[in-house]
Amino acid sequence: MNGGQIIANVLQKQGVRYLFTLCGGHISPIFVAAEQLGIRVIDTRHEVNAVFAADAVSRLTGVPGVAAVTAGPGVTNTITAVKNAALAQSPLVLLGGAAATILKGRGSLQDIDQLSIMKAVCKWSATITKVKDIVPVLEQAFWRAQEGVPGPVFVECPIDTLYDEELVRSWYGAKSKETPPKNMQERAIQWYINFHAKRLFADKDAVNLNEPLQSVSFPRHSSYDVEQSLKLLRNAQKPLFVIGSGAMMQADKAQALAAAVQEMGIPVYLSGMARGLLGKDSALQMRHHRKDAIKESDLIILAGVPNDFRLDYGNHIGGRKFISVNRSREDLRKNKQPTVAILADPQDFLIELAGKFKGSYTAWLEQLKERDNKREANIAEQAGAPVNTGLNPVALFKELDIRLDDNTILVADGGDFVATSAYTLRPRAPLSWLDPGVFGTLGVGAGFALGAKLVYPEKEVWIIYGDGSAGYSLMEYDTFKRFNLPVISLIGNDACWSQIARDQVEFLKSDCAMNLAYSDYQLLATAFGGDGARVDNMDGFIQAVARAKESSRNGIPYIINAIIGKSDFRKGSISM
Repeated sequence: MNGGQIIANVLQKQGVRYLFTLCGGHISPIFVAAEQLGIRVIDTRHEVNAVFAADAVSRLTGVPGVAAVTAGPGVTNTITAVKNAALAQSPLVLLGGAAATILKGRGSLQDIDQLSIMKAVCKWSATITKVKDIVPVLEQAFWRAQEGVPGPVFVECPIDTLYDEELVRSWYGAKSKETPPKNMQERAIQWYINFHAKRLFADKDAVNLNEPLQSVSFPRHSSYDVEQSLKLLRNAQKPLFVIGSGAMMQADKAQALAAAVQEMGIPVYLSGMARGLLGKDSALQMRHHRKDAIKESDLIILAGVPNDFRLDYGNHIGGRKFISVNRSREDLRKNKQPTVAILADPQDFLIELAGKFKGSYTAWLEQLKERDNKREANIAEQAGAPVNTGLNPVALFKELDIRLDDNTILVADGGDFVATSAYTLRPRAPLSWLDPGVFGTLGVGAGFALGAKLVYPEKEVWIIYGDGSAGYSLMEYDTFKRFNLPVISLIGNDACWSQIARDQVEFLKSDCAMNLAYSDYQLLATAFGGDGARVDNMDGFIQAVARAKESSRNGIPYIINAIIGKSDFRKGSISM
């Protein structure tokens, strides 16, 4: 086997079903061999989207997603997606091509110091220097990606470790004994080339693909942790769960976690990958006024949620008692010391806790629900407010929510428009909402949707795009069509970077660099063999949603380009 075939066999052994890539001569043996083994190879139009897609697969399956990109700019194009995965604590493996080992540092095409760059954004990085090292390095990479706090890893794969030995030797210009070198200098060069080639391919046929996979471990809670938490819970009158992405790292336990939270009867706020955990209608889930609820609570349980800017660096909690459960030692105590700090997987902890505790908090739930209902009434009132042009975005999302099927996955990619959707759209089930996470990255939409539609082909996958964020990845409609992945996109088109404009215009009195155009984004879908519609009124929008759903059922990707008006719904929303 050549190096590409060895890598493909390791991927198969690790349970990898999809390999995301953008072609390049440095890495061709990897994806060619992967396809021959039955791994579905998906080539994207930009390397960053290959990594976003791998990230989505990781989150939805628990198996690290894998992307392979070519050397130099191929690798550097992935940096935003890799760092996004790191901050989202998402396990993935990035394979990067590289110059031949014998040419490193000599000015070869696309030869840069990739390891120094990737070490800054990855959990772990390594380079392959011998063909026989491919298996142990890759298996170490998969283990590192999942061990403890998950994250992305990078493996550099020089081109001469991937191709057949005979071909590589011909590239090197290694002469045979029948054509001896002409002089001393040539003799020395040929000696070094042959020495290097011999070292590179030594024992390549002795690679062992049959070793058992290295078991993955992460911090575990103790019985003492459970007892300490039970003491606090039994004395609390107004406990509150805040559950985030850090509690969703074991995709196969999502339903068990949902049942556990429901069993304990404690009101809950959900964020990140935890959105949708309890379905769309749970009596326990609150959607609004989280800060007020925290300040009224007498015990807060943070499950996979750090005290970062989203909780005002712990100021929302103030001096109240709180339990923090987190795999990350850093996030566990970030900005604030918990009353009880549990370094453990929040999912496993809450599932065990539910077996020992069930509460009844009728009055507390009614208090929170009354305020939630008032906010819902306020949102309904704002949905009826007139706008300067096109559709009221709040009204648009309230109509869309009525029409979403229970088998829907929502991908959030945008600023103002997407944040508005968070107040109105109700994710239907666990693992049915994908957003970038704490990094707040724009551009995740097409890559996340690509991964989600591959993992769940039977589900409707919707991208909620702002018109600004849509510009990062709409070219992937070509990918959707080529691979028969009928994703639906809804673009909120107000011809503006509204999330930024809200504060810039007010504070700096300027709309410099804020304005876009009411462009015909739907035509990009038709250009690639999909379909779409531009709408500027509610009747047209409702009809477009119906057509989009039918189009998706028929295997055709669709774009709804919704012209929306300016709204004060999220005025004063800046975060820092």
